[in-house]
Amino acid sequence: MSIDIKNINKHFGTFTALNNVSLSINSGELIALLGPSGCGKTTLLRIIAGLESADSGVISISGEDTTHVHVRERQVGFVFQHYALFRHMTVFENVAFGMRVKPKNQRPSENQIKEKVHSLLELVQLDWLADRYPSQLSGGQRQRIALARALAVEPRVLLLDEPFGALDAKVRKELRRWLRRLHDDLNVTTIFVTHDQEEALEVADRVVIMNKGNIEQTGSPEQIWEHPANPFVYGFLGNVNYFHGQATGEDISIGQHSFKHANEENFPSGTPVVGFARPHEISILGLDTQEDGLRVRIDRILSFGASSKIELSSIELSSVNPNTKLTGTQNFEVELSQLDVRARGLKEGQEVLIAPTKLKVFEQR
Repeated sequence: MSIDIKNINKHFGTFTALNNVSLSINSGELIALLGPSGCGKTTLLRIIAGLESADSGVISISGEDTTHVHVRERQVGFVFQHYALFRHMTVFENVAFGMRVKPKNQRPSENQIKEKVHSLLELVQLDWLADRYPSQLSGGQRQRIALARALAVEPRVLLLDEPFGALDAKVRKELRRWLRRLHDDLNVTTIFVTHDQEEALEVADRVVIMNKGNIEQTGSPEQIWEHPANPFVYGFLGNVNYFHGQATGEDISIGQHSFKHANEENFPSGTPVVGFARPHEISILGLDTQEDGLRVRIDRILSFGASSKIELSSIELSSVNPNTKLTGTQNFEVELSQLDVRARGLKEGQEVLIAPTKLKVFEQR
């Protein structure tokens, strides 16, 4: 089922939760609403579900205006972060609940309900827990039961609000893969809310990045990661290093140093800009190099698995251009392989130079 969201506005008193938000979702698509707390993503999800009403705007599902349709009539499945399972009911009864409370003329027979419940429990790989109570299940199992319950009413749209937020990292990762496989099997139009960038990029067909009630960028995980639309998107997606300076043609001037940027177009010379480079897009150079670089000190080297995270701080404060925002100590993070760190003999407390190998530049506002 396709969903069209047009010009949705929502205020809570003087707070703007959603500011003229519009979005089209294709039938069978898995969409992630990604953004920091308070950006409006859960409010948008609740408005789509009918649990919240918009101040203005239209929600259409498969061409039908559902803006004022009651939540019971929308055929939407909703999964909350904290499961919302009925504690006094068994797993079987929890999954059957939605079918049993349907109007009498729409309610399946008991045999049909039994078949459907066991089919769904097999789908989420928990048929063996049918007689257990929620308190006897792990967090990951409860969330899968909550998903089975949402699917029991054969929803046109499946909505997930931070579905794995209350689980530990390992279980979250397992359930992310499981959800993606389940979605591919069922092909139900799905929207899930998350503030976890990795989760959104791993699971979704398309990612919608929100901030302060607005949509900042929409695109595939690859598009969002490789081509962030603005500084907010760049800074929100994973670790990033900032380089404040001025544009000088194809370069960005930072104090006494100059580095090439990766933009297709140049800014007018003298334009205040900020450059972004991810930890793997920075080189560490020795002090005896002829290449240009910012002088920094290695504060910590954290090695986990095949890669090492190197935390550094600037020590060139006197040479920094006072017109830029690079004042005081600035921290950087660089990622290298453990083999490279060992081969080069890098140590905490050592002074080195750093230079961005790929610098995406935006005008400083």
